[in-house]
Amino acid sequence: MFDTTGRRQRFAEAARETRPDLALLCLLIAGEADPEAGEEAVDAAQIELDRLAGLLPALGRQAPPRRWAEALAVLLGERCGFHGSPADYRRLESSLLTEVLRRRRGLPILLSVVWMEVARRAGAPVYGVALPGHFVVGFGEPYGQHVLADPFDGGRTLSEEEAGLLVAGATGAPLAPSMFSPAEPAEIVLRVLNNIRAWAAARPERSDVQLWAVELSLLLPSHPARLRYERAELLVERGDFVGGAHEMEEYAEVIDALEPTVAETVRRQARAARAMLN
Repeated sequence: MFDTTGRRQRFAEAARETRPDLALLCLLIAGEADPEAGEEAVDAAQIELDRLAGLLPALGRQAPPRRWAEALAVLLGERCGFHGSPADYRRLESSLLTEVLRRRRGLPILLSVVWMEVARRAGAPVYGVALPGHFVVGFGEPYGQHVLADPFDGGRTLSEEEAGLLVAGATGAPLAPSMFSPAEPAEIVLRVLNNIRAWAAARPERSDVQLWAVELSLLLPSHPARLRYERAELLVERGDFVGGAHEMEEYAEVIDALEPTVAETVRRQARAARAMLN
């Protein structure tokens, strides 16, 4: 069984691989939510992804993208019942790959991870598409012949116009061609963690979840610097005044050259945190 240090070391190492293992990274995230599950849960989930891939027809990479999209929709959407609903946005389990594989419910991005990992194992040309507000999957060549599918809707194929309506409905923003570019594994993992942070931030009693989601985000090769400040605030909120103050002071040093006024505000917050010990 992994302890927290071992699991996080493995997460950091996996995130820095030349070709990161997306499924492994998502499973290590799930391990933070259920530390007792251990390596057995990781192995069982990988075996289930392998099993599902073995149920797909042998189409080959040269098969038309639509055939791959349809095969995944029949297997995962129809036969296995993977899909999402508005209620899934209210559950932490919807962001945990082990639970999504068990419940066959999840957020668009986690269902897309299932689609991508099963398809990849079967030899399909597949990639993730990080549309604002709604993650989908692409089959084929991103800049050539391709088909988009929405795993949240059971794998329904989408035209780019329909994808634009999804984006507009979720964010009100117009669709830009750059939004159809393949998403890198680290980008996908950060977005998963952002969803978990947002879920926990709306539930102050789950600051423990928000904290580990921030800490995993900080282990990724690229992440917003402001996450260090969020971690500092959470440490103070959870009673670690010294640790939180120290993090605030280090963050202030990072931003001092570009945002001196903000840096001074953060330093005052650090002094206030230390004063809570008196």
